[in-house]
Amino acid sequence: MMDWTDRHCRAFHRTLSRRAQLWTEMVTAPAVIHGDRDRLLGYEAAEHPVVLQLGGSDPAQLAQAAAVGADYGYDEINLNCGCPSDRVQSGCFGAVLMERPALVAECVAAMIAAQPRPVTVKCRIGVDDQVPEAVLPAFLETVSAAGVTHFVVHARKAWLQGLSPKENREIPPLNHPLVVQMKRDFPHLEICLNGGLTGLAQVPGLLDQGLDGAMFGRAAYHDPAAVLLGADSLLWGAPDPVATAEDAALAMRPYIARHLERGGRLHQITRHMLGLFTGRPGARSWRRLLSEAGGRPGSGLADYDAALAAVTARAA
Repeated sequence: MMDWTDRHCRAFHRTLSRRAQLWTEMVTAPAVIHGDRDRLLGYEAAEHPVVLQLGGSDPAQLAQAAAVGADYGYDEINLNCGCPSDRVQSGCFGAVLMERPALVAECVAAMIAAQPRPVTVKCRIGVDDQVPEAVLPAFLETVSAAGVTHFVVHARKAWLQGLSPKENREIPPLNHPLVVQMKRDFPHLEICLNGGLTGLAQVPGLLDQGLDGAMFGRAAYHDPAAVLLGADSLLWGAPDPVATAEDAALAMRPYIARHLERGGRLHQITRHMLGLFTGRPGARSWRRLLSEAGGRPGSGLADYDAALAAVTARAA
């Protein structure tokens, strides 16, 4: 979710669920060490629980970056071993690390030793010509021996040559049963499933199969209400912060107003909200009006309110 799940996206998703765990976009360890930390790592206190996702393959760098993340107050630190982007392959991190479980173990051991937060791993079921039924359990065994107890498994292979990142999310077949089997084979580990999930209604069935959780990526971005609205009451028995998508849009107004007062632009927030009314009357007007406003200098709350009014008028 690089370039997508920034702090504004997470603030928006938090209006829909207080309990769902939110993740940053992947940040490379060198960027954390040498870059603008407040820009890369800053977040609102309301975002908790929130996870910092790191990319890298140098144990010392990852340890340093993890320590910085802990100092910023992130609830967990995750090492990405699943992203198939060319950018991460050239840097020897992401999905290519599925081929180097011993290195991953060395990395997570250093991250665990450097700071007090839990360290987790997000991975694929394998890459290229690897046999997932053999590779995935060996990977889990090696990495968990270094101290990781929580894995998020994207239930697809990644093809490092010949497929684009988009194709890697769609073409390799899903293998949810293998991830379920891993939970049965490693009952002491916390294993969550990622990949191919489209809505909140799928989650109870996954939990009933023994899995510890589910991760939504692009589905939560493109249709956030279908994934997050009602999650707190269904999964945790807690009150939902909002009852409708309209309520979520209204709940974002104070956040947007503060951002504009600080000199920010409307589009920096609303670009993450275009899918809020997916499948609803007025959704097209919502997207169009917010997109048009995002291209105009000086756009503000009046434009936002006009887009929301277009939706509520269709619903009346």
